[in-house]
Amino acid sequence: MAKAEETVLEIDLKALGHNYRYLRSKIKPETKFMAVVKAYAYGSDSVSIAKHLQDLGVDYFAVAYVNEGITLREGGITAPILVLHPQKIHFKTLIEYRLEPSIYSKAILADFIATAQKLNTLDYPIHLKFNTGLNRLGFSADELPEISVLIQQQKAVKIIAILSHLAATEDSKETEFTNLQLHRFDAICQQADALFKTKTLKHVLNTSGIINYAHAQYDMVRSGIGLYGYGNEPHVDEALQPVMTLKTIIAQKHSIHSGESVGYNRKYKSNSETVTATLPLGHADGIGRQYGQGKTFVSINGHMAPIIGNVCMDMIMVDVTNVECKEGDEVIIFGKELPANKFSQTAETISYELLTGLSQRIKRVLTN
Repeated sequence: MAKAEETVLEIDLKALGHNYRYLRSKIKPETKFMAVVKAYAYGSDSVSIAKHLQDLGVDYFAVAYVNEGITLREGGITAPILVLHPQKIHFKTLIEYRLEPSIYSKAILADFIATAQKLNTLDYPIHLKFNTGLNRLGFSADELPEISVLIQQQKAVKIIAILSHLAATEDSKETEFTNLQLHRFDAICQQADALFKTKTLKHVLNTSGIINYAHAQYDMVRSGIGLYGYGNEPHVDEALQPVMTLKTIIAQKHSIHSGESVGYNRKYKSNSETVTATLPLGHADGIGRQYGQGKTFVSINGHMAPIIGNVCMDMIMVDVTNVECKEGDEVIIFGKELPANKFSQTAETISYELLTGLSQRIKRVLTN
């Protein structure tokens, strides 16, 4: 890879392919694979990521909102796209772009049927989402008979899938609860099959579910964070490869005397002669203030340098007293040698938040 000359986010498509094949190896050949590419594909580049995965044979994509699905369609994605949180105001557009909604309440179902009827659709595909314990979105199991009546009274839409969302598949202390969710989902699927009298896809597993509960893969699995190189468990992280590497450069170096301060509010005060380096990115780029004040390190020429003082909007200062470096040298914020989950843990957050919070003003560069 070329040395950075500015702040860039490198997206390694080879690593993406590796991760997909690793996760695919954990499920049966006939099980469909849904790639979750919401939030700019977890902060990267949703169209480039989806195109590569489509070429690799991914069966389905998932996004959070309709506008994300439109971006994929306009970028050339032809595979089915599930919208996990469709909103009434976008139902017409959703249908126009051949997106599939996850329907999670009777009100949403009635509104979507009404829109589909106005557009004269026939058997438009929808997924029904059931709440099995995450308590965020979803029908309750006891609503199934009423849903069945609504579906049977019309022909504009057709149920093609049933899904739920597991809360704690990565937590071994929550195995009993996860198994309870799976038991509830299984009962819902059996009741739905009896009521709807039609074969539907069933999907419930996320990345950690694929690893820890592969027996419950049903007809399709969904993976987000695993595709980007993180599995929420150390042994899985070792098998995966980080797709994103955030790089920048040293903009300027300073020699700080004992007693001098660095940055806003003078949050760092030197107690000895110190050399600092200023980096051209900050909390406007997604590296929040929680990463400052010595909590987190970056990598410069193979050595770790702590972030000191408060993170600024567009700049970060690091202590390079013991690092041989010069202005213009490359700095790794996170990547293969300093994984995003390790970087984020130092600030008591998670890789999801770090990755999806990266600003779109950061240049994205694809590598193979």
